[in-house]
Amino acid sequence: MIKVMLVDDQAIIRNGLKSILSHHQDISVIGEAENGKDAYLLAYQLKPDLILMDIRMPIMDGVEATKIIKHEFPEIKILMLTTFDDDQYIIKAMNYGASGYLLKDIDIEKLKDAIFDAMNDHVILPNQIAKKLFTHLPTIDHHLNKDDFTSREQDIIKHLIQGKTNQEISDILYLSLGTVKNYMSTIYTKLDVTDRSNAIIQLKRIGF
Repeated sequence: MIKVMLVDDQAIIRNGLKSILSHHQDISVIGEAENGKDAYLLAYQLKPDLILMDIRMPIMDGVEATKIIKHEFPEIKILMLTTFDDDQYIIKAMNYGASGYLLKDIDIEKLKDAIFDAMNDHVILPNQIAKKLFTHLPTIDHHLNKDDFTSREQDIIKHLIQGKTNQEISDILYLSLGTVKNYMSTIYTKLDVTDRSNAIIQLKRIGF
């Protein structure tokens, strides 16, 4: 059973999400909050597995809430609920450890799939917004291309793009977890990024 917490300043959004998720036998909504400050306090009390977090809220927005929650409880997954124009907020939230972002008008089944994917350590990056984010991310060396990565790094990248975790990549390629982490570190350095989500976006920009 996945314990989910809903955070949105609009009760109608929270009620809609709760109604949708209550029909899934493997998901339980255990709490609701209307701002980031309350979300942090509730997360401390309830220890949810995953939080659906609105970005724009009074008192404390979802980005700041994500920062402090992930710092205190790194095991909690956070999916940001966003509109199409929240580019800068999304980037900050991802850098603070959010597992991805979802448009508020997402299809019901896709919402459920996203929750399960996030719990499996996959990064949720809808294509329609990912393209917009390219223009806001730090620009990597424009001479960087696929050939700048070794064949083994490209093997790692293929599975990284598919959303595989380090452990899954380790199992698939018959490499130790430490070796995979070393390759990941090298890939991050080449891309000049520090997190998985921005690495995926930059790799897609290169053409992987």
